[in-house]
Amino acid sequence: MTFEVKNGFFAYSDNKKNPNQSVLSGISYKVEKGRILGILGPNGVGKTTLLRCSMGMLKWNQGQSLIDGVDLRDMSPQQQWRKMAYVPQAKGVAQQLTVWDMVLLGRSSHIKPWQQPSQKDKEIAAKAIQQVGISKLADKYCHQISGGELQMALIARALAGEPQMIVLDEPESNLDFKNQLIVLETLRNLSESEGISCIFNTHYPGHALEYCHDALVLDRSGSSLWGPVREVLTQDNLRRTFGVEVHVHDVTVNGKTYSEILPLSLLPENN
Repeated sequence: MTFEVKNGFFAYSDNKKNPNQSVLSGISYKVEKGRILGILGPNGVGKTTLLRCSMGMLKWNQGQSLIDGVDLRDMSPQQQWRKMAYVPQAKGVAQQLTVWDMVLLGRSSHIKPWQQPSQKDKEIAAKAIQQVGISKLADKYCHQISGGELQMALIARALAGEPQMIVLDEPESNLDFKNQLIVLETLRNLSESEGISCIFNTHYPGHALEYCHDALVLDRSGSSLWGPVREVLTQDNLRRTFGVEVHVHDVTVNGKTYSEILPLSLLPENN
């Protein structure tokens, strides 16, 4: 599956101070099968808004989102959500469901409104739970598990829909080192072994550099820069976007090379 956004513009209609000012301006990017795209930018720049516009939850003022060349506006919700799945931030998720019930909800796009989940639906949900390594949590309520475990349950819910692409809103935020790695390694494994594409926004440029194939960087003007991750996340681009002096380098540990972005200092406001 190929997912593409072409020349997307978006502005909130209730922006009384600057009603014509775009939050997002001329956004274009493409995600091919099995590739991971990281979306970065300063706080408040519109990263979550971009995800919502891209998936049709908010309507582009101009531009379009396409799956295999078909505009999302020409697809039914069921057609769209059989192709892609959304993983929201864990903090906004209903907590009174068991992990099993939460994951089974991922089959919604395959079940008619008056139908009960079939045995096949239950088998697919069970496979998704096993796939992300949370089988022991299936009977627990979501409010009884940790933030990292809930994040994995949400990814399992997305996988239960058998999507070709998963879109995640800050999947590693508010997690400790271990749970961040669990989430990121899961996305990498889905990309490499299942051919599932991923889009996620992040506050961690180093995560994008290490785990993503491509990057999309938003700046405060509403414009963007998209391309292969090492061409986009350069020292100059990061410096200009975040107002921070950084050093981009590789570190080799036990024969394996890791990519790192080290923030050095704040830049003067006029830089």
